[in-house]
Amino acid sequence: MRHRSLSILIFGFLVGLFAIGTAVKAEDPNSGTWNMNPAKSKYDPGPAPKSSTTTIESDGTKYKVDGHTVNADGTETNISFDAKTDGNDYPLSGTPNADKVSVKRVGAKTIETTWKKDGKTVMKTHAVVSSDGKTRTVTFDGTDPQGHKVHNVVVFEKGM
Repeated sequence: MRHRSLSILIFGFLVGLFAIGTAVKAEDPNSGTWNMNPAKSKYDPGPAPKSSTTTIESDGTKYKVDGHTVNADGTETNISFDAKTDGNDYPLSGTPNADKVSVKRVGAKTIETTWKKDGKTVMKTHAVVSSDGKTRTVTFDGTDPQGHKVHNVVVFEKGM
């Protein structure tokens, strides 16, 4: 009887460790809803959009993004993609200057993407979540749909 109780205890402990390991893997600091803070963001060239919200679902190996932006002129842009963090190209929709995106995890709180149009790189992003998990800073370097050079540093705050 004692061996059976010990076996059950050990089994329970191992199941608990597995559950904790799975939960840690599933928690990606990039996940959540992020709202642009226009006062802290810099757009070159401007003007900055009126608002921008990005929703990310990630378990560390898969990365799903839905972004909604209200541009300065009131038009709206909705981008989305679903990719693995393996550096391969995946479909990107909602922007006229890119049709593919690749995603790489370069640190526990850092993601880089490369946007392409017809196989040519048009934009690179570098996104870092702050140590407290409350802000996400994304640097965009590339060209916009009109071919103008872009260097935007966009600060997002985690939504509630």
